[in-house]
Amino acid sequence: MIFWQLFYTFLIIGIFTFGGGYSMIALIQSEVVSHHGWLTAEEFTDMLAVSQMTPGPIGINTATYAGYTSVVNSGLPTGMGIAGALLASLAVIILPTILVILLSSYLLTHKDNRHIATVMRTLRLAVVGLIAAAALSLLTRESFGTPGLNLQFIVSVVLFLGVFVLSYRYRKSPILLIAASGIIGLVIYSI
Repeated sequence: MIFWQLFYTFLIIGIFTFGGGYSMIALIQSEVVSHHGWLTAEEFTDMLAVSQMTPGPIGINTATYAGYTSVVNSGLPTGMGIAGALLASLAVIILPTILVILLSSYLLTHKDNRHIATVMRTLRLAVVGLIAAAALSLLTRESFGTPGLNLQFIVSVVLFLGVFVLSYRYRKSPILLIAASGIIGLVIYSI
């Protein structure tokens, strides 16, 4: 039963997500945490961190991790978790791939059509909204700790603001910022 639900859920996520992997995050969280309860909010936050650090598209990485964890959390063995990971990954890419193959030549030949241009502009706005929703969904206790004057919360907020300023304003390398944040966390939490 979990396999059918996984396949259907990620098939729908793949169909209705425009704008790449980051725009999928809010929908994936809604489905696997809120709607189905396959993962906890803390597991989802950890999953996002791993998915961002793992090479490859974040949407597929997240689907793979969610498929595996959902199956294992349902009580099935690890081998079945691997099947869940493969199934979720396939489901999230199969229909968008078919759709891109079928529509690409049409869109290229009609890209100057005002109706198609209007649809594309509207989709861009929706993508910005989905990415913003994904960013806001990460502002949780699992990510930052309990608000207040405690070390985890203060370090989390300072790191967040520092990385945001350094990446947005000064265009520093994300790889450098991730490595520096990891080192800072290791030093602070090992003291």
